[in-house]
Amino acid sequence: MSEDKKHGGHNDYKETSTHYLVLLGMFVSISIAVYSFVVPNAVKSAVLFLFKPDGVTHTISFSEYNAHANKEHVKHEALVSFDGVISEAGAEADKFVEGAGRPLKGVINNEYIFDLTDASRSEQADGYTKLSGEWILKAPKLGEAAIVIEPAIGFSILALILGFALSILISFVLPPQLGYMAIKVRREIHHAKSKVRLQTGFPDDIVEILSLPNARLAEMAENDRRKIELAFKKVWDRTDNNEGSASVRFTSVFDENTDVVIFRNEMLFLRMREFFSDFVVHEIHDTISGQEWEKNQFSVFKALRLYMSHHFTEAYANTVTGLAYFGAAILIIIIGIRGLKFIPATRPSLILGAIFLEGSMLALMAFTLLYTQEEERMDRMLKKMEDANRNQLDTLEDVSKDMHKVAVALVEGNSEMIKQKVSQAVSDYLSDEKNIRGELAKEIGDIVLKAIGSGVISQAKKN
Repeated sequence: MSEDKKHGGHNDYKETSTHYLVLLGMFVSISIAVYSFVVPNAVKSAVLFLFKPDGVTHTISFSEYNAHANKEHVKHEALVSFDGVISEAGAEADKFVEGAGRPLKGVINNEYIFDLTDASRSEQADGYTKLSGEWILKAPKLGEAAIVIEPAIGFSILALILGFALSILISFVLPPQLGYMAIKVRREIHHAKSKVRLQTGFPDDIVEILSLPNARLAEMAENDRRKIELAFKKVWDRTDNNEGSASVRFTSVFDENTDVVIFRNEMLFLRMREFFSDFVVHEIHDTISGQEWEKNQFSVFKALRLYMSHHFTEAYANTVTGLAYFGAAILIIIIGIRGLKFIPATRPSLILGAIFLEGSMLALMAFTLLYTQEEERMDRMLKKMEDANRNQLDTLEDVSKDMHKVAVALVEGNSEMIKQKVSQAVSDYLSDEKNIRGELAKEIGDIVLKAIGSGVISQAKKN
């Protein structure tokens, strides 16, 4: 079995064509539903709330208006929906027949027109002009001319953004065989554990215990408390910043009555935060939340925090910032064109589309910043660096003292023998006449080194 398969590696959490097809299907269907139903109703509610005539409190259907005994009283209290066209009832409103496609001229009061239907209208038959793909908004508060909105330009971007966002959220709760985000979060849980293992140097079994959800850790304590205790002791000893008598022994703070969940969450994580960094502990906490999401996939925001904090913000932060600036550039250009009167005030669809585009990019940027890990305080980072350097200097000083002791021991234990060897070697060398002409200094040096080496070895054998 490969290492990846053994530990739930990358290949176990690889998205397939099925994930992409399911996500694409949800994206298309939700976007169409939002564009066809949500956007028209939302715009209708907004414009009626903002621009309805004074004194009007609600909107009724034509059948409700027709069945009312006092129609004149109703005209002053409510707007009427004539096959989707909302307006005040006109002089010939009683002649209107629902679903018959009757012209609206005389049926409605042309001073108030809120037409968000797909039907085309003509001035001769209906009293106003409208193409099939347009919406008409007319009220005294909007000015004398009617506002013409092309929803395909003004609201398609909004529908696509909402469709994508909702399809992503739904994919969190789908089974991992179908959900795009479900499989990616599971892969990110595996990656987070690997990063904790690399950052701390702890083996797999300890990282697994540190990242267990509270309920599973308590359950494990009932079955194998000894394993948890050994793991906690290793973490405790590894994160000991004190020396000598100032060090707190693990056995003095952990016994058979200690709650393992509280001990890990309050004491071990505190020591790890001081010894390693806040980021490591945050990563463990987010990994715990991700595994809690695995038990209950409707806890979407737990999985979202893990994915956003430890993958998306690290991989796509610059991309999101670039998109936000790109949207701002488009909005500035369109507003500039509008300022030059190339876009009439009565046709704001292009401006609406640019506003929704830039708004969505800024919302994504804000969402990314919300889940970006905060940088550790500079003073704490400097303190940790100072402590680390001090520990290294102490270690080097200890090594230097040990080497000095070894050198002193070697010299003191073999000084007489070295003197005798050097004296004998010099005498033997000088007794040979031909050597007087040689390089005396070089030869004496070699002899001394050989004598020292043989003396050290003989002394080691005696010891």
